[in-house]
Amino acid sequence: MAVVWLCHLSIEDFMNTSTNFFVHASAIVDQGAEIGAQTKIWHFVHVSSGAKIGLGCVLGQNVFVGGRAVIGNNVRIQNNVSVYDDVILEDDVFCGPSMVFTNVLNPRSFISRKNEYMKTIVRRGASLGANSTIVCGVTIGEYAFVGAGSVVTKDIPDYGLFYGNPARQHGWMGKRGVRLVEKGQGIWQCPETQEIYEMKEKGLRLRT
Repeated sequence: MAVVWLCHLSIEDFMNTSTNFFVHASAIVDQGAEIGAQTKIWHFVHVSSGAKIGLGCVLGQNVFVGGRAVIGNNVRIQNNVSVYDDVILEDDVFCGPSMVFTNVLNPRSFISRKNEYMKTIVRRGASLGANSTIVCGVTIGEYAFVGAGSVVTKDIPDYGLFYGNPARQHGWMGKRGVRLVEKGQGIWQCPETQEIYEMKEKGLRLRT
């Protein structure tokens, strides 16, 4: 049974209540959803029963979260994004406005393929640009960056910079979202922080 949260308090007042998260009065949170402390759920959002949302997240206007979706901590989901079943967003992921996830490769309106949903994983710190489309079954690596309007049809390595239709690699992005400069011999550097990145099996790695 759906539960409509009717809240007329300010954010500051609502965050001091026992729930410790904010849900706008127009949002629907189904019974059985799990929502972490300090998370904010804005206008016309629908969170399905069984969904798991972590700490300190922000769900913008008109977001949908499926019952088997898993959202980590400090995730930012901008307006008009649907996070369908079997989509996993790890901590610190950014989903730009109106970007799209899919969950079936060959949909037909007259054929039920709910048992064929494919898992999509977005690793920690990755950014998905506005109006990008992530075709189901792929993994987006840690701190990868997908440009606005891109169509992702294959896995993206850690720190990879991808854009286009279909999305192709155009370089590497550092942890702070700045394009890295190649220094040769498998070494890249962030021009902002001067941090060094090294080539590894699954993409770049920040040198510690």
